[in-house]
Amino acid sequence: MEAKGYGHAGARIDVTALIRAELPHLTGSLRKVAELVLADPGSVIGCSAAELGRRTGTSQPTVTRFCRAVGLESYQHLLIELVRESARGDEPAWGTSEIGPDISPDDDLRRVVTVVGQADLGAVQRTLDTIDLASLERAAQAVARARRIDVYGVGGSGAVAVETELRLFGIGCAVRGWNEVHAATTSAALLTPADVAIGISHSGSTRETIEPFELARARGATTVAITADHRSPLARAAEVRLISATAETSFRAGSIGARHSVLVLIDCLYVRVAQLSYGRASASMALTGHIPGEHMVKGRRGR
Repeated sequence: MEAKGYGHAGARIDVTALIRAELPHLTGSLRKVAELVLADPGSVIGCSAAELGRRTGTSQPTVTRFCRAVGLESYQHLLIELVRESARGDEPAWGTSEIGPDISPDDDLRRVVTVVGQADLGAVQRTLDTIDLASLERAAQAVARARRIDVYGVGGSGAVAVETELRLFGIGCAVRGWNEVHAATTSAALLTPADVAIGISHSGSTRETIEPFELARARGATTVAITADHRSPLARAAEVRLISATAETSFRAGSIGARHSVLVLIDCLYVRVAQLSYGRASASMALTGHIPGEHMVKGRRGR
């Protein structure tokens, strides 16, 4: 299993969040190592790779393979990140925090607000900690010079596709968001190598998004996937991948919990595109900036 390239030992990452994200993809002895690290990260800090292998009933080579499987360069890299996370005072394991991801029917509103807020902030931070800057730059460069940009997404991701369209359209990009598969596929069939297709899907497995996305790539367009699963069909079909983190709580699973982290990726992409196309973006904003104010309802003065 190859390393995912989430960062190097000098980059700040949320290592326990990284391991939790990879946990569903780990099996056998690799999963045993992951579960022990998540259950008691403090005790791992003082372990050698050989000792951790013995504690998990595996071996030193298995521990090394585990580190590579979750995107770390080495066992030393794992230890460095665990020490950093401990120093930041992060709570490393599910279910041990006083405020966790679960909300019961009897919880008061203050707990609801705290749990949801912490989950969303955590997802945004994990997304920023693990963002691949080279991929973000490559996506922004492609979008900035594109003749035309398609954005595909359905359901909750369809709303994000529309948001992406509105932002890029406002800085002069020729962009259209599509959330209906027939229209999206028709548009994809008309793309060229001068164009960009952006596919947005939390699972990365939504057929209605993958179908036009794959066609866009076949037509030669640059393809950018925004998803929470780097192993998904959408990610595999993309030339450029931007990976978001999830903030699941009771009553908010999947794409709903990931919305804020996806939007922060969109924001970063949007601002970088505006930088790269500064003249066009500035001119577009100057021509349109007055419009929202002109459509505000003027309040009456009190008598």
